[in-house]
Amino acid sequence: MTGKTYFNKEIETMERGDLDALVDERIHYTVEYANEHSPFYRKWLREHGIKPAEIRSHEELLELPIISGRTIRENQPPETTDFEFKSVNWKEVYTLHETSGTSGIPKTFFLIWEDWQRYAEKYARIFTSQGFGPGDRVVVCASYGMNVGANTMTLAAKEIGMTIIPEGKCTFPVRFIKNYKPTGIVGSVFKLLRLARRMTAERISPSASSVERLVIGGESFAEESGMYLAELWGCDVYNTYGSTEGTMCGECTNLSGLHVPEDLVHLDVYDPGMDGFVRDGECGRVVLTTLLPVGGKCGTLLLNYDTDDTTVVISRDRCACGRTHLKIMSPQRESETFWIAEMPFNRVDVERGVFQRENMEYLTGEYEAFLYGGDDEGETTMRVSAECLNPEKCGPGVVEENFLRAFIQYKPRLAQAYADNTFKIIFNFTNSEGLELYRVKGRPKRIVDRR
Repeated sequence: MTGKTYFNKEIETMERGDLDALVDERIHYTVEYANEHSPFYRKWLREHGIKPAEIRSHEELLELPIISGRTIRENQPPETTDFEFKSVNWKEVYTLHETSGTSGIPKTFFLIWEDWQRYAEKYARIFTSQGFGPGDRVVVCASYGMNVGANTMTLAAKEIGMTIIPEGKCTFPVRFIKNYKPTGIVGSVFKLLRLARRMTAERISPSASSVERLVIGGESFAEESGMYLAELWGCDVYNTYGSTEGTMCGECTNLSGLHVPEDLVHLDVYDPGMDGFVRDGECGRVVLTTLLPVGGKCGTLLLNYDTDDTTVVISRDRCACGRTHLKIMSPQRESETFWIAEMPFNRVDVERGVFQRENMEYLTGEYEAFLYGGDDEGETTMRVSAECLNPEKCGPGVVEENFLRAFIQYKPRLAQAYADNTFKIIFNFTNSEGLELYRVKGRPKRIVDRR
């Protein structure tokens, strides 16, 4: 189906000067709101000698201190007697949510109905920018519960006239494709790969199905894996990035970066090593600030919050789609970044090596990697395990060569360590479901550091 071009054209196509002025107005109001309604920020602003009335622009916001997930955990039970970041009374709280807690005690966030409306608008803009509209039927393969993503997409669908099939998982019967003829599916790269294999096994070609668009959410992925999915399904693949904190950015039909809803969330890029914000085009951590419209309220707000995800601002110019809101590269999780020979690499770099197109004649795309050893032992070994379509005809030489070229091509220190034999990469090829991650409950870790 083809919907309208914009969900909120006035805002999405606003001239840069007008958009910046709107952002400054909302920064000023949000800081004032934080001082009046958030116990944490009332104390935090006072302790840092900050006068809320003087914070009136983006430049002044950047001068405020950075907070982190640790800050939130230190200001909620069991560390404190109450939730210091909650900025409304209990009778106004509509839902509460916890993060997954993969890096410690889960962080708690409180949402009022206004929060849900703003979250829904962010996703409605994303869906509309990807060509979804009235009459589309979208299967959501994301969990409904403490994670806000699936519920937000469902609310957004109501706003644009879409039908949601709230499956929650991608293990639904293939008859769903036959009977309901969905035009879109939201899921992770690997959920959609497995679904395609199940469909093929039942003699349903993914590329000949009713599906016109795939939306990848919940994790970063390599461009190569997205391209392979697009080829496999015969349709466009769009990238989204969201969080309980309210980020919600999405790729438009131009497929050249994720638009940030600048009027609703302020995003900056920060380098902890430099102790400062970086220029557009340079990599750093995503730092976000909740933006409230004047007169608005929210359950939990954040000022200069370090997400631990990294990105690059690509452009603030008008996109070919007509939108003026800035575009960023697909964020990567800092927790999925590893260091060898004083050189960082991310899980996405390993995925890029696996999904080299020639490799996919032999591989399913499922992989895992393990790091062993350490600098104090003189060497580090990475074992990359990949699942084969046919273990007897897996083409190990081809796969290994393609992987190595893609993985170390732009990492000179890793390339030197590999040449010096202080960094070794060994490969292991398995048959169907032969990887360790199949035997682990919960969300699989693609890279495990055992050093």
